[in-house]
Amino acid sequence: MPDTRFRLFAHPWRWYLLAALLVWLDLVTKTWSKGLFEFGPAMQVIPDVLRFTYAENRGAAFSFLANAGGWQRWLFGAIALGFSVFVIRWIWKLDAKLRWEPLALALILSGAVGNLYDRVVFGYVRDFIHVYYQAWNFSFPVFNVADIAISIGAAMLVIDLLFMADKDKKEGSAAV
Repeated sequence: MPDTRFRLFAHPWRWYLLAALLVWLDLVTKTWSKGLFEFGPAMQVIPDVLRFTYAENRGAAFSFLANAGGWQRWLFGAIALGFSVFVIRWIWKLDAKLRWEPLALALILSGAVGNLYDRVVFGYVRDFIHVYYQAWNFSFPVFNVADIAISIGAAMLVIDLLFMADKDKKEGSAAV
């Protein structure tokens, strides 16, 4: 008889649980940053390189359409919701033996849901991590934990597509 004590950690629930934990981490850090930095000075973490600050992004990545008048809140929210449902189904259909692809998708899902929450509840996404380099006058747009999760997950999917897809196909055909 199979052991059912850890059903929650069986595929695909473990990936949904990971995504939920990352959404929680994202929301906690956004709330922390707003409380500390909305009306106060930024915190220098690494001088001239990294600081925690607070910013509200009403647009998409890199503030795309930030000044569009408010309709973009619902457009980007609908896109994030539709994409999240798509990723949830994608994870559900994956082979339970896979690790890399569902991990990448869980990261992307967590970022999409974390930013979707902000967009629906506040009308903007709360950002707080600012990477810059004073000597070169370089400044990357302010971002958050959800953005990091999306970026890492997307990079993992690209790596999977470019370097691991053929290996998975060979292993799958050898097992048949």
